Amino acid sequence: MTAAMIHQSALVDRGAQLGANVSVGAYSIIGEHVEIGDNTVIGPHVVISGRTRIGRDNRIFQFNSLGEAPQDKKYDGEPTRLEIGDRNTIREFCTFNLGTAQDVGITRVGDDNWIMAYVHIAHDCQVGNRTVFANNAQLAGHVHIGDWAILGGYTGVHQFCRVGAHTMTAVGTVVLQDIPPFVMAAGNTASPFGINAEGLKRRGFSAQALLALKRAYRTLYKSGLMLDEARAKLDEEVLVHPELQPLVDFLAVSRRGIIR
Repeated sequence: MTAAMIHQSALVDRGAQLGANVSVGAYSIIGEHVEIGDNTVIGPHVVISGRTRIGRDNRIFQFNSLGEAPQDKKYDGEPTRLEIGDRNTIREFCTFNLGTAQDVGITRVGDDNWIMAYVHIAHDCQVGNRTVFANNAQLAGHVHIGDWAILGGYTGVHQFCRVGAHTMTAVGTVVLQDIPPFVMAAGNTASPFGINAEGLKRRGFSAQALLALKRAYRTLYKSGLMLDEARAKLDEEVLVHPELQPLVDFLAVSRRGIIR
């Protein structure tokens, strides 16, 4: 194994744990409780602090702040965490904060995410895998983002909201309620605009699955049914179309209500 490659101007605490082939750029600062997995590249002028664990094969560009104290006045120095998975790309000027004791205490970002510049991921957010965050997407505290979600530039998500898997938001979308899986959303405040059919095709969803999802969307948004009535109908449809299960499960745990 090759030892970590640390620029002479970088400051790496003796307590930090760096895997094989980790690269740390000029003037970056790595704190005492930081763990970084093999082959991860840290650019110049990056600050990684707190109890932060970063997986392998990540690329973290310059001027990021990862693992700093949450922007929550109730935070009092508790030993909360930030966990970032494998193979993520994190572009310039992003800020990911630690969790808080008011939630699970961990802010999580999964694997294979493409995160563009100026993205903020606040305390206790839970981000899945293979998401795309365009420039200036902003998550308030306690937000959950499902796998394969795409957030358009300047999308803002209110605290405690959930954004389901395979969703897509347009530029400048303001999310104040939950976005169910597979749905496209746009506007201030966010409104639904059909299912993310093109994205689902690219991910291998069959024509039959797409048809079932389109019918489920009509049940949810075009049938005139009350939400409880629509959920009851979807509970029946999922028995025939199991691809609707993520949608049914999401509706069962939604607490802020869904965009309508």
